[in-house]
Amino acid sequence: MPDRTTLRAPAALLLGGTVAYIAVTMLHTAGPANDHPEIFGDYAASSTWGVVHLGQFAAMTVIVAGLLTLISALRRPDTPDRGLGVGAVLAGIALGLYGVLQAVDGVALKHAVDAWVAAPESDKAARYASAETVRWLEWGARSYHDLALGLALLALAVGARTLPRTLAALIALSGLVYATQGWIVGAGGFSDDESIAILIGFALMLTWTSWLTALAWRPVRTSPPARLLHTNT
Repeated sequence: MPDRTTLRAPAALLLGGTVAYIAVTMLHTAGPANDHPEIFGDYAASSTWGVVHLGQFAAMTVIVAGLLTLISALRRPDTPDRGLGVGAVLAGIALGLYGVLQAVDGVALKHAVDAWVAAPESDKAARYASAETVRWLEWGARSYHDLALGLALLALAVGARTLPRTLAALIALSGLVYATQGWIVGAGGFSDDESIAILIGFALMLTWTSWLTALAWRPVRTSPPARLLHTNT
């Protein structure tokens, strides 16, 4: 085990970022995400769209910062591990892709659906086609972000040899779930299957980040001092 005090910062970032991400996502406009005529109208009516997506980006930044800090805490100069290095690179890529995702979803899509709703009847078909194209770009960005984040978690789990095996297995499982989300979104958009995968991913992230936090702050047991032996003279 690494020094538990070095795990406190990454544990706080990971758990705090995960809780914040879930809380902000709960404020996202809900509805049948793959029913574009209906959901686009709901998106256009949203007054908190920009704030919610900015909050999601901030929370994801905290999560990735937690991953990078955890990788740094697990590294040992005498035993270099390529898995941790690969995980760090993939985590950075995942954050970059998430920035692209939020630029497409949080900015471009909102303008596209607003323009569709406000367009005269003669222009609505063209405006709808534009909004749907932006939506498909969102699918692509989300798919590759989820895949990169999932692979980053898998690389972390492989390289985290000093963490308890069950904890590392949960990290790997959450990585597989995120990679699965990426495949589902790329193949069919925001379907019911993808919603189930999101919920499973949230549950796994909360589980292993909470475990890591408890591990980081658990008191270290010390052996009782050896008793001095006295001989009678």
